[in-house]
Amino acid sequence: MGYGDIMKVDTSGASALTARQDGLPYEGAEASHNMAETDLNALNVYKEIIQKVGQQKGIDPAIIASIISRQSRGGKVLKEGWGDDGNCWGLMQISKNYHTPKGGWDSEEHIRQGTDILIGVIGNIKTIFRAWTPEQQLKGGLAAYNCGPRAVRAYDRVDENTSGGDFSNDVVARAQWYKRHGGF
Repeated sequence: MGYGDIMKVDTSGASALTARQDGLPYEGAEASHNMAETDLNALNVYKEIIQKVGQQKGIDPAIIASIISRQSRGGKVLKEGWGDDGNCWGLMQISKNYHTPKGGWDSEEHIRQGTDILIGVIGNIKTIFRAWTPEQQLKGGLAAYNCGPRAVRAYDRVDENTSGGDFSNDVVARAQWYKRHGGF
């Protein structure tokens, strides 16, 4: 795929704060993998759509699946399609403050829009950080999906402004698990 190899992206995984959502007494990639596995059945409902959009957009489907896992736990935590106190829409949690959400909360149109937003912020990161490798730009783009491209300032602090202080690291670790074990 054209946005770097998710399996080559370094990751520290989930923070203790994120891991506590599932009552896990540990953090790191192991916690991310545990949460990814917990969400696998919910994600399998959308697997065909995720794979289709990923193939059409040139984004690894495991990355889309991992964003859905992190953002909405496969839809399990949404209230009538909304999360983040009614500010974010759908499986990929598109903020109504920055975008006009499209489609039903679990629709292909929604997943396509979320993926387009991700592609856009990866492009922003590529422009800002030209010297980064494609894998670093991918990780920076994942952070930017959560906090915006201007809030990504340095690779060694890529998640300093993301939710839980670990968004890209957690998403990368989940995506790596989905590549190995989830069939994405």
